[in-house]
Amino acid sequence: MSSDLETNYLVGLNLTGRRVVVIGGGTVAQRRLGLLISSGAAVHVISRAVTPAVEGMATAGQITVDLRPYAVGDLAGAWYAIACTDEPETNAAIVAEAEGRRIFCVRADVARLGTAVTPATARYEGLTLGVLAGGEHRRSAAVRTAILEALQSGAIVPESDPVLPGVALVGGGPGDPDLITVRGRRLLARADVVVVDRLAPPELLAELGSHVDVIDAAKIPYGRAMAQEAINSALIDGAKAGKFVVRLKGGDPYVFGRGYEEVEACVAAGVPVTVVPGITSAISVPSAAGIPVTHRGVTHEFVVVSGHVAPDHPDSLVDWPALARLRGTLVLLMAVERIEKFADALIAGGRDASTPATVIQEGTLRSQRVVRADLKSIAERVRAEDIRPPAIVVIGAVAAFSGVSG
Repeated sequence: MSSDLETNYLVGLNLTGRRVVVIGGGTVAQRRLGLLISSGAAVHVISRAVTPAVEGMATAGQITVDLRPYAVGDLAGAWYAIACTDEPETNAAIVAEAEGRRIFCVRADVARLGTAVTPATARYEGLTLGVLAGGEHRRSAAVRTAILEALQSGAIVPESDPVLPGVALVGGGPGDPDLITVRGRRLLARADVVVVDRLAPPELLAELGSHVDVIDAAKIPYGRAMAQEAINSALIDGAKAGKFVVRLKGGDPYVFGRGYEEVEACVAAGVPVTVVPGITSAISVPSAAGIPVTHRGVTHEFVVVSGHVAPDHPDSLVDWPALARLRGTLVLLMAVERIEKFADALIAGGRDASTPATVIQEGTLRSQRVVRADLKSIAERVRAEDIRPPAIVVIGAVAAFSGVSG
C-alpha cells in the first residue's frame, strides 16, 4: 500500500460492463455511485442498509444491492472496489481481500490505506478532468472546480475543432449574470457574433473578446424596436458568412421571446441552429422575492400570461374570464404598464379583489424592488412606487409569501 499519495499514478479506467463492488450504502457511497453508473460499470452494492437515493438507483435498475454485511469473497470477479462503510475494521478487511485478489481498492475513510484514490473529477466537452492533492479532498475539489469554471467561461480554451458556423439561441436568464446556464456561457465564449436583447445580462458582454461583433437588438418596451426580420437577417447572414452566431436573449428563448420564430427563419434559410434553454423570469423572479409559484396545500397550478396587449385588445389570445376562475397562481409578464386593465378584468371575471398581488421590478438584480398589495389596489401601489419594466406580476395566495430569498 502507498503511504504517500503524491506518488499516485492517475489513470482512466474503462469500467464499461465490468463488475465494481461498493461496500457500504450510506451518503459516502451515494456520492460515488453516480460517476460509476455513468461510466457504464456493473455496480454491485453490499450494505446492511442504504440511503433512499441508493435504493432508488437499485429500483431503477442502475445498480444491484445486497442488504447484508460484508463477507470475505464478496470481491470475487470485481475489477475495482470501494470500501466506504463506517467500520474501520471492515474497510481494512475489504482492502486486504482486494490486495489478495490484485484488485485496486479505494478506502474512503483513510485514503492512504487503500490501493487507489478517487480524484476530484469533472467532464467538459469530451475531456475528463481529474485532480489529486495528496489526500486533501477539499483542495482537489476546489482546484477541479476552478479549472472547470475557467473552461466554461472561456478563460481556458482547450485545443479542439473550431466551432462550425451556425446559430445558437441562448437564454440568458432573469438578469443576474450568474444565472445563465453552463452551456449558454460556454457557447457565448466561443461566439464570433452576438445578437443581444436589452433584457440579456449586460455583464456577460464584458467577457467577450475584442474580436466579437456585438449587434444590439434591444427591444425597449413601448418604444423603438429592431424589426424581427432584421434580427433574423443578422443571424442568418452571420452564419452564412462562416461565423458562429449567438442570439443572447433574456429569460428563456421560448417564453414570450420569439425564439421559435428565429428558429423557423434559420431552418428555412438552411442554417443549423441550437437552442439553449434559460432560466425563465416567470419562476425565478418570484423566487428571488421569496415567492414560490406553487406550494403544497395552497396551489397546484400556475399560469404564465403575456401582458403585451390589453384584455380588450382584438389581438389578445387570452381567455381572461377563464383565468379569473382559476384558484392557482397567475404570473404576468410585460404587464406592469397595463396592470389596471388586467386587475379589473380578473376582478370582473370573479377573482376576489382581496387576492394577494406582488410586483417585482428588476428581479434577481441588486436593484430589485418588491411591491405587495391586493388585486384591487396593486395598480395604485405600482403607480405610487413608480414601478417600471422589466417587472413581473404575481397574483394568488402565494403572492403573500415573503420567505428569505436566495
